[in-house]
Order: sequence, then C-alpha cells, then structure tokens
Amino acid sequence: MALFPQSFIDELRMHADIVLIVQDYVSLKRTGANYVGLCPFHAEKTPSFSVNRERGFFHCFGCGVGGDVFKFVELQEGLGFPETVRRLAARFGLTVPEVRDGGRDRHGPSAAQADTERETLLRAHEVAARFFQDRLQAAEGRAARQQLADRGVTPETTEVLGLGYAPGRGTLLAHLKLEGFPTSLLLKSGLVAERDGGAIVDRFRNRLMIPICRESGSVVAFGGRAMEAEQLPKYLNSPETPLYTKSRVLYGLHLTKGEVRKAQQAVLVEGYFDFAQAWQGGVRTVAATCGTALSVTQAHLLRRFTSRVVLNFDADAAGHGAALRSCDLLVAEGFQVAVAVVAPGEDPDTFVRRHGGEAYESTLRAAQPYLDYVVDRAAARVDMATPEGRLAFLDELLPVAARIPNAAGRDQFGDRVAHRAQIGEEVVRQQIRKAAVTRQTRLPGETRSHLGGAGRGASGQAVLLTAAGRDLKRAERELLAGLLTRPGEAMAALAELEPEDLDGLGSSGVLREALGLGEVPPEAIPTALLERLSKEDAQMLTGLATRLPVPSAPVECVRALRLLRYQRERTAAQLEIDRLQELGLGADAAELQHLMRKTLELKRRIETLET
Repeated sequence: MALFPQSFIDELRMHADIVLIVQDYVSLKRTGANYVGLCPFHAEKTPSFSVNRERGFFHCFGCGVGGDVFKFVELQEGLGFPETVRRLAARFGLTVPEVRDGGRDRHGPSAAQADTERETLLRAHEVAARFFQDRLQAAEGRAARQQLADRGVTPETTEVLGLGYAPGRGTLLAHLKLEGFPTSLLLKSGLVAERDGGAIVDRFRNRLMIPICRESGSVVAFGGRAMEAEQLPKYLNSPETPLYTKSRVLYGLHLTKGEVRKAQQAVLVEGYFDFAQAWQGGVRTVAATCGTALSVTQAHLLRRFTSRVVLNFDADAAGHGAALRSCDLLVAEGFQVAVAVVAPGEDPDTFVRRHGGEAYESTLRAAQPYLDYVVDRAAARVDMATPEGRLAFLDELLPVAARIPNAAGRDQFGDRVAHRAQIGEEVVRQQIRKAAVTRQTRLPGETRSHLGGAGRGASGQAVLLTAAGRDLKRAERELLAGLLTRPGEAMAALAELEPEDLDGLGSSGVLREALGLGEVPPEAIPTALLERLSKEDAQMLTGLATRLPVPSAPVECVRALRLLRYQRERTAAQLEIDRLQELGLGADAAELQHLMRKTLELKRRIETLET
C-alpha cells in the first residue's frame, strides 16, 4: 500500500505550482505557454530549460532531464519521494494525511517515530553546540581561545562559525542527560560513544569544536581539532548518523550560499580553517569539503547556487591530486572550473594569515582555467621534445577530454592539446571522440550524456530521435504527450489499439508499458509511467509533453496509428502480389486470390478511416 493516498498526491500536484517551485532556483522568462531559463542541472549559456505550468512538467532540451514537480524537487534537493511530498505540502499549506491499513497507521508509528527521532537529534546537536560555545568562553576554554588567537581567528569569526571547546570527562553526556535526552538516542547522534566494556563516554574530549551545518543552517555534526600535538587523530569528525552523511554537506555553505548565488561563483577549499581565514579575509563565496574527496552529491548541492567554481586546495602533491580529482568531477557535471594556486608549502589558511585577504582575492582572480592547468601539469611531467613524451602527454589527457560533457568543448580542448603536443588537430579530435565513446560504454548512467536531439526526416517533416535513433510519427508523438497531459483520454484511446497496431512503431515499447498500467487511476498514470521507463524514454516523454503545442485528441492519434498499420499491411500485401504474378504459372493461385481479397479489404478500411 502506498505511503500517501493517491487522492492527496493528486491534490498536492494541483496545488504545487511548478513554476513557483522552479523559480526558487531558476530565473524564468515566459515564452508563449512555457517558461524558459538556464538549466539547473547542467551548465549552459543559452536557455534550454522549459517549464509548462498547465501540464505541470519541466524538460531540458540540453541534457534531457525532465519530469513533474515532485521529480524536480527530488533532483534539486536530493530528497526521496516521501520527503519531497512533505516539503511541498508544507510549502502550499496542505496537511499530510496518514494512510491506514486495517486500522494501523501506515504513516506511523515507524515514519512518525523516525520524524520525531530526527527532530530530537537536531535538538541534541543544537544543545551540544551551545554547550561547546559556553565552555570555550569559560575558564576551561582558555587554551582553546589561545589556539584560535594563534591561528589568527578573531572573536567575531569565532562567533559567526559557532566555534567551541569540548572539555571531555563526560561533561557533555551529563549535560545532555540533564536536558532529558535518552542514552540510546545520544548513541545514535554520534555525540557519545560506547567503549568495549560498555561505558558511555563523550566522543569529543579536549578538542576545539567546529559545528558542521547543512545549507539550511541546522547543526548536524561536529569536527574536533586536537588541542595537543600528541592527540590522535588530529581531526576527529562525527560518524555518519541519521542526520549526517559527509558526502552530502559542504562546510560553511549555509553562511555563503546567498553570496555564491549572487556572484555566480564559489571558491572551494579543503579544511575548516581554510574556510575560516578565507571568510575572515573577505571572501564570502567560499565553501569547504572538510578534507574529504568531493562527491557527486556535493557537486549537485553546489550546482543549486552556481555553475562556476574556483578550486584552491593545498599546494602540496596531495592538494594537487585532490584538485585534479575534484576538477574532473566538476567538469563532468557541467561546471566551469578554474584553479587558484598558492606558493609551495602554503594553503588558504596560511596564505591569508601571512599575506592578507586582498592578496588572497588577487590570487583567486588570477585562477587558471582548469583545462589550462591540467595541460600545463601534464606537459611539465614529460619531455615534450620527444615523440614518446608527446604521446605520453596525449595519453594522460585523453581521459580528461573524455569527461568534458559536450562535443564542442571536447574539440576545443583537443585543439589546445594538439597545439601543445604538435600533433595534427584532427588526429587528436578523433582520439578524444573514441575515448569519450569508450567511457560512455564502460560507465553507463554517467550524467550529461548526449543521446539524441531534433532532426528532420527525408520529407522535411520534423521527427524526434530517441537514444536508439528511432523516428516517431506525429500521431505517436502526440499520443505519448497525451499520456502525461491527458492521461484519462490517452489510456481510454490506447485500450482500443490492437497489438498489430504497435508493430513497427518507434514508440511501441513505451506504449506497451502504458498499456500495462490499465489498473492505475488515470491521475496517477504520468508518475507511474515515468517510473517504469528507461531514463532515455522518460526524457523523451517529458520533452514531448513540454515542447509540443496543443496535441490532437488521443482518439485521433489512435485512429492515425490504425490507418498507418492498414497502409503498411496493404503495401506489404501488394508487394507479395507483384512477386507472385512475376512467377506466372509457378505462383500459388489460392494465395494470390487471398492477397487480392486482403488488399481490397484493407483499401475499404483505409477509406473508412479517412472519411
């Protein structure tokens, strides 16, 4: 049984204005019946992202992503369907009903308990954050305050970042118990830990504490820096919990997301104190990866606010390696990426402390485009004066080129590589194209793959090419669009089709999937169908629903498809008649008579449908 009643989902879909939701993230301009803007899911300069308010669908003609308002929020916020439903319901003032099965609350107790537990965990982290901040300002926090002063962190920055001190000795555990938090929940929070002997202790002891917040501002975890040189590890972070997954959070983004969106650029650094010094130095578009490898989820999070990133990691070999890995990922996700380089032995933290905020901003402004950066580094590692060196240079850059998400960008990069290696441009382009194809074959499902587009058939009439290169007749396109925009009529019309009507159609697979939804309520057809289809077919469908003008009635589309079938069958029968007549006396007379009667019957049916 579904988590939510279908009637509620339908009501929410009706209330949840997709244009209002999308405008929270994308600047839209009305063009006819649609609203268009720059796609939030890939980098582009010319708007190809379209939203249709009446039909409730969005579609990007650049990257192919599409769906309804639920799908948009799921993709944009990284939420599951239940969380998306609750968020939209809260936005539009609807009360989420509880589904009951035999008198049992299906929304609870498990779901209700999970929600309550989550809220309690958030409150525990808020209480812990305030506790750490109070301890920092108390007498016991003197050494921690001195460490911050030695690192050049001002009291103002300390307050903004919510920095604190964990004295240990079970003081946080005792405090949280006094606040009424049960031990079982505290263990789930990661704020305390259970030793082998069963004793419950504070996880963070004698550490400078850094609260980690989601972009909404809620504290979900902590990082603790050692106060003494012999303490290991140097940095101790919260474990993953129901609140916190390290690959889903960018440190400090809750403070800077507004400026990032305004400037349309983010500066990405590695550590907590890299962030602190950059912020303190006046760079208010900064975020940090907290020392972990940048993840696709973090890239998607950042993509909500900008498509341009300047990376400034440590100047050592590890920092360069992390920068290259992060750049590769960001380029593959459609970002425009540049790399800011500080002097060897420096990182953003030490650079700002030694040279000041203005010098750091100048370094960021001088950031080198990523592809130039990677070409320079590859060239520096080989002898470009030798054929072997140039081939090694090319081999190193082929995988980089393959990750560039558009053909024009790959060709431009190829020309740059060819010029540097003194190799023919067309040779390099061909090798890059092969590398790109190989990569797509070995890594199915990679984002930003370009699988199809609009073209023209031999007759000059526009056709739609899917991933498999199929061309769709007008009746197919309009019937497919109707499944999303007029599902009740489309399903009723589909029921009149015979299996033979689908033979030879480019859309036969999608239409057969739709026929399998006969028991699904019409209003639930769009979501149910999109979930069943492959990514390519789902993108095709949402593109049709968004792009086509007012389509013909589904019954007329079915009529046209039936007519096409009769015409195909009549043509095939006539070809067989011609073949048999060429055989003369050797022909099967009975078969010939049967085929002639068949062509006459098909002609009659065609004339009936055409009238």
